[in-house]
Amino acid sequence: MKYVFLVSHGTFAPGLHNALNMLAGENREDVISTSLENGMSSAVYAENVRKCLAPVKAEDEIILLADLVGGSPLTTAANVIAEENLMGQTVMVGGVNLPFALSAVLMKDTMETPELIEDLLSESREVLKEFRITNEESEDEI
Repeated sequence: MKYVFLVSHGTFAPGLHNALNMLAGENREDVISTSLENGMSSAVYAENVRKCLAPVKAEDEIILLADLVGGSPLTTAANVIAEENLMGQTVMVGGVNLPFALSAVLMKDTMETPELIEDLLSESREVLKEFRITNEESEDEI
């Protein structure tokens, strides 16, 4: 199985997980999440990461999506993944957003993971746009 594992500061990862449930289907066993809450120790957070990884087997893959590259949630999760000998089957991406995560969940089983990540990184550059509303008057209104 390919797991999409969401990690973040605050409640971003659980909130993103909730949005994915709405858009990609609820109760998916292949989407897991945890977050580093304000005031939480790194030891408690690391234990939460371990609990999330409990169902992952040696033949499974992990697509780890984090809010920030180099942030404590990502680096701590990476350390736990290494301790659990799962690093060889893990791809990590920081700076995740909803379109990226949704596409990862929906497309992960249709292609090899390196190709998927390349496509998602390219796609994510295209989906970030300014939303503008123009107030164009029609000729009838003049």
